Amino acid sequence: MEATARLRNYPTSPRKMRLLADLVRGLEVEKALNILKFNTKHPSVPLEKLLLSAIDNWKQKNEGADVASANLIVKTIFVDGGRMLKRMLPAPQGRAYRVRKRSNHVTIVVDSKAN
Repeated sequence: MEATARLRNYPTSPRKMRLLADLVRGLEVEKALNILKFNTKHPSVPLEKLLLSAIDNWKQKNEGADVASANLIVKTIFVDGGRMLKRMLPAPQGRAYRVRKRSNHVTIVVDSKAN
C-alpha cells in the first residue's frame, strides 16, 4: 500500500528542486535518504524531511509491517510551481525591474517494491 507526503509553498524555485527530485526518483528509500543527506544543495534538507514523513505515513498505513523487509522505493516524486511573490527592484534612470520570487509544491509517493 502506497503512502504520500506533500510539501507546499517551499520558497525555492521549482527548477532547483526538480534537480534533486530527479536524483531520487525510482530509488530505494535508504539510497534516496543517503543521497539527500550528503547533497550540498540547500533544498535537500526539506526534501529529506519530506521523504522521512512519507516513510512514517507508510508505517502508519501498514501497521506491523517492517520498513526494511518491505523494500520501499520512491515510486513517484514531482515538483509543481507554487505561488509567486512579485517584487520590484530599483533600476537605473528611475525604472524598476520585476523580481519573481518563486515557490514550489513537492509530492512524494513511496510504495513497496513487490507491488
